[in-house]
Amino acid sequence: MDSIDLKPDDEGVKRYYDKLNDYRNLDETHEGTVKAAFQHVLEDVGQDIGWTLVQEHYMKERSIRVDGALKNEYNLYHGYWEAKDSDDDLQKEVKKKLEKDYPKKNTVFQAPNRAVLIQDGGVVFDDSIDDPQRLVDLLRQFFQYREPAHDDWERAVEDFKGRVPELGEALQEIIETELEENQRFEEAFQEFFDTCKQAINPNLAEEAVQEMLIQHLLTERIFRKVFKNPDFVRRNVIAREIENVIEALTSRSFSREEFLKQLDRFYIAIEEAAEAAEDFSEKQEFLNSIYEQFFQGFAVDVADTHGIVYTPQPIVDFMVNSVSGLLNKEFDVGLEGDDVHVLDPFVGTGNFIVRTMREIPRKSLPKKYGAKGDPELHANEVMLLPYYVASMNIEHEYYNRIGEYNPFEGICLVDTFGSEDERQRPQLFTEENTERVKRQQQESIKVVLGNPPYNAQQQNAMDDNQNREYDHVDDRIRETYAEDSSATLLSKLYDPYVRAIRWATDRVGDEGVVALVTNSSFVHKNSFDGVRKHLEEDFDEVYVLDCGGNVRKNPKLSGTTHNVFGIQVGVSINFLVKRDGKSDSDCDIYYHRMGEWLRKEERYDVLDTAGDWRGIDWKKLEPNQRHTWLTDGVQGEFESYPSIGNKDARASSEEPETIFWEYSLGVSTNRDAYVYDFSRNDLLDRIEEVSTFYNTELNRYQRAGKPNDISDFLREGALKWSRNLRRAVKSGRKFEHDQKHLRIAHHRPFVQKYLYFQNVAVDERGRNHYFYPPDAENRAICISDTGYRSKYSAFICDEPADLHLCATKDGFQCFPFYVYDEDGKNRRENITDWALSQYRSQYGDSSISKWDIFHYVYAVLHAPRYRDRYQENLKQQLPRIPYSPSKSTFWQLVDAGEQLAGLHLGYEDAEPFELDEVEDENAEYEWRVEKMKFADDDQTVLKYNDFLSLHGIPERAHDYQLGNRSALEWLVNQYRVRTYNRYDITHDPNDPDDKWHIVDLIKRVTTVSVKTVDIVNDLPDLGLPKD
Repeated sequence: MDSIDLKPDDEGVKRYYDKLNDYRNLDETHEGTVKAAFQHVLEDVGQDIGWTLVQEHYMKERSIRVDGALKNEYNLYHGYWEAKDSDDDLQKEVKKKLEKDYPKKNTVFQAPNRAVLIQDGGVVFDDSIDDPQRLVDLLRQFFQYREPAHDDWERAVEDFKGRVPELGEALQEIIETELEENQRFEEAFQEFFDTCKQAINPNLAEEAVQEMLIQHLLTERIFRKVFKNPDFVRRNVIAREIENVIEALTSRSFSREEFLKQLDRFYIAIEEAAEAAEDFSEKQEFLNSIYEQFFQGFAVDVADTHGIVYTPQPIVDFMVNSVSGLLNKEFDVGLEGDDVHVLDPFVGTGNFIVRTMREIPRKSLPKKYGAKGDPELHANEVMLLPYYVASMNIEHEYYNRIGEYNPFEGICLVDTFGSEDERQRPQLFTEENTERVKRQQQESIKVVLGNPPYNAQQQNAMDDNQNREYDHVDDRIRETYAEDSSATLLSKLYDPYVRAIRWATDRVGDEGVVALVTNSSFVHKNSFDGVRKHLEEDFDEVYVLDCGGNVRKNPKLSGTTHNVFGIQVGVSINFLVKRDGKSDSDCDIYYHRMGEWLRKEERYDVLDTAGDWRGIDWKKLEPNQRHTWLTDGVQGEFESYPSIGNKDARASSEEPETIFWEYSLGVSTNRDAYVYDFSRNDLLDRIEEVSTFYNTELNRYQRAGKPNDISDFLREGALKWSRNLRRAVKSGRKFEHDQKHLRIAHHRPFVQKYLYFQNVAVDERGRNHYFYPPDAENRAICISDTGYRSKYSAFICDEPADLHLCATKDGFQCFPFYVYDEDGKNRRENITDWALSQYRSQYGDSSISKWDIFHYVYAVLHAPRYRDRYQENLKQQLPRIPYSPSKSTFWQLVDAGEQLAGLHLGYEDAEPFELDEVEDENAEYEWRVEKMKFADDDQTVLKYNDFLSLHGIPERAHDYQLGNRSALEWLVNQYRVRTYNRYDITHDPNDPDDKWHIVDLIKRVTTVSVKTVDIVNDLPDLGLPKD
């Protein structure tokens, strides 16, 4: 559009001035009124050229709202409008808005008698618009704006990223419209969608396939032009298939060329930048940048689900160099050797394969590459855009080395983890792609290397972005890693990087090298003891280079500063060597940890200086019998004490040689806001709404024939969906709404709430329904589970306890005195006869009872010396309880444990501590609490509300710590009015029938805290070793 047909005497212009006169006559000059006049002008002019004015447009990336935005027929925004009234100083207002990141591309700031137009960051119009000609000049300049060509490709790429969400949304709207109105496209899309479900994931959502089309549309030109490969679409087996669908999309009215013309400035800048690149490595870096920018801008959910993180080049270099050296050392063969098949199962942008090709002499490369068929380099990718990028990078590397173009036939568009399952599927996109997958599966793989996806759980638990389950690899994990783990919470064993280790271990067969850069948790955490056990059994040598950077473990670190990937979790580079005919000797395990405070650039320097694995100062590890590799701080005598319980014993029908027979994690609701509340009535009302919604969705699902894509099928509403809730829907379980499921529960220490304890309402009840049937008496010792991160804790409960009882980031295991059948019958004591016999024999005292043992255990778990000496042991296994050095000491501990249990269970009946109640005479009398807080730098004073403060809290009361807070801090944290804005739910602890009960509770828990500290400080010596 070269110009707009607008004149000073046009009706729309006249109407603007007429409206302003009307408003002035009515003395209505504020912004909300006068802006309507200019709004009509914008709408009229926009309508003439097919543009629409969107009022009150919210710009999510900038977190601002403009009065108006003009978008064209493709839903792309062309300019913005901000209105001001006559009393505003327009110059100051423009300055303020620009400082708040208002768009500077093409924005008009308008008051009734003046306007300022900003284009490309500069003022191009600043004048009165009292005269119709000047108003027309302003509008012409505004509507005729065209963005200049970018001459800086870095800026172009950044801009491209910023435009990608808008472009993607516009294309998605077009695709959805064509699906309704274009039969040819609907049929082509449906056929392609069915193929994708067969090839990638049977539960694939339709939106994911639409995203594939959008990725192709937005990036296909880059692959053709930047890499001078005009035949890309014709020669790439997947691009060819997608083009067939795109052709159907454009068959009715949508013009690809017209839509993408708006991106010419970006494409031209990108193409010119690539043209100026001196070598292909610059182009490769450039393409990787576009790849990352694309996913950061558009496919956030895709990036989150698949854990997209680009591997820094120093890591790639170090790993490929090390693989090359290990092959020579162990098998007397190089990467170029005959039948040395190399597979990157998560190829991303192809960097590992490209780097591997550079290690292979040019004479050997055509055979390894498969220029004449049968490649020995292999790569898998499940996402379309990185598949394209990897294809281009690998093919161009071959062209650079050999001087001729050959498509890379070793790459497959396939989900590696599902590839074993997919052997039963009829088609993997195209016949050629299917044949490539089959050929790869038949090859004997010598090397598996790469960077597996990191993600297991979304960044946001509400995102409907659930990771897929895989039959084959998950079964292998269950029968190996999970089967041989002592942990009870095993969900982390299905993290993608653990799946990658399991899959790669099986894939290399009898001999080979696995080289993966992964999360380092498998080395450190107890829940991965089964993984470590099988690595010891499956491999002859294991090398773990711990790159550190675990921000979650050390919050003083910065992910962007200290982590090699810029993420929050620790990272390790791992080399696993398997020799044919495994020797009788044990696996040799070597470990090196980089300095805690090294910046990521310094960590890269460590890798560059080392060159390969031989340049690292390895420490040989000596795992213990529990398959703990890092044994510093682990005390050997701990193994000689009786265990409080173990997983195998819990599942046995024969009485175990442990103190307790059964135990369970606390209740995991996965939706605390919904199923807990201080108010009985509020909870029941909410559960009625939630159960109605759930059951409606269940009925709708069943009537629809139980579709596979349940995540896509279920609607959002009065309930937060989770994996277990979806499974409940699949299995046809109803959500019961019945008061019989209402319980009192220990949500946090000294914080009891109502809990709706029904098996659909909460995700995991564990075995707590056998410990606490309705109206049944019980007591349970609840302790920090293995792998705890907060201070070790023990707390006694007489009602169901929450999974995160004393620390929101730790789990808690519960050891009850009684166990029942679910209906409350058949009560039996849970301390074993074996334990009773052991204690009676140890002390020569037949009067010892199971209750005595229970209280003895509770006292020992509070002993500071016990917690301090065995803190590393307790992170790796459940407590083992030492015998006291004498019978008298035993009875002292029994008495102390009974006192502690009585205090902690009877806290509501404790004598209130004498605190000073200080009233603010200037404040309104108020009994309600909103949010309490301790005085700054003085924890002896607690501000209850504006009216009342409590003074004289003893400092030693805060010494009673439960997890990451003192008992009193838990009251402050929990007894507040809390609104969960996301769910529109409010929890209010105030009780109009007992107005001062929270003040009373604070005084009583103060007493309990002080007495607990006194008892713990007076505990007798356990006789533990002094070294």
